[in-house]
Amino acid sequence: MTTTLRPTEPLQRAADGALSRHYQVCVNSRPVGAVHLSTSPRLGPGVAQIADLRIEEPDRGRGRGTVAALAAEEVARGWGCKQIDVRVPADAQAALRLATALGYVHRNRGMEKPLAATAPRLPEGSRGRPMTEAEYGPWFERATEEYARDWSERGVPEDVARAKSRRDQDRLLPHGLATENMLISVLEHEGTRVGFLWMSFADDKAFVFDVEAEAAFRGRGHGRSLMLLAETQAIAAGKHVLSLNVFADNTPAERLYESLGYVPVGYSMYKNLL
Repeated sequence: MTTTLRPTEPLQRAADGALSRHYQVCVNSRPVGAVHLSTSPRLGPGVAQIADLRIEEPDRGRGRGTVAALAAEEVARGWGCKQIDVRVPADAQAALRLATALGYVHRNRGMEKPLAATAPRLPEGSRGRPMTEAEYGPWFERATEEYARDWSERGVPEDVARAKSRRDQDRLLPHGLATENMLISVLEHEGTRVGFLWMSFADDKAFVFDVEAEAAFRGRGHGRSLMLLAETQAIAAGKHVLSLNVFADNTPAERLYESLGYVPVGYSMYKNLL
């Protein structure tokens, strides 16, 4: 039996050069699933993403997904892409095994924690306060640089990572500290600034974009205090879930989040196309 991809629409081309196309997964012309392939809206036309890959239940476990994924990679190569991404839900273990077997590696994972009704208490001597305008400029530049480095260390070309970082930061914080539904705070301990916290609020969720203990004060528990501050602010805003992304290989951060009750909800993975 032969497994192939059959386009179900013309190739979609956006004004900015982005590409997208839906396909049927067919076995001897019989539809058994679907694939949606596009270029990445975050990383540009040089990176493809498998936005969706589904095989119908009766045809699972027969290698259809493997062939469909490999066929999608060939299409991406034909588009001129040098890399391909996929987002795998944490509860889709078969999909995670497939991606790993095909050579995809973790870039980051999303984690979430349901929030209690009562805010946690910060350690004695620690408190949060709003970031000042004088602090914002240096923090913004440092955060933009570190975010670019996180991406470039995980398979993204440096120039693409820098462009993405600047674009994302400008998009998320168009009005700086006054941006709606964003909150940037400073953690102080006994009157000394020891860390920063950047959060957003939407619907019933809060999201931690950036949490950072200052270099001179790391290893003293301030990262945990910052996350407790995040919970406090989310609960005060009436949110029920706190979410975040953690880059692969950031073992200290992963251990901290796990110890606080965060669980994985999805894995972002990538593969270089040779």
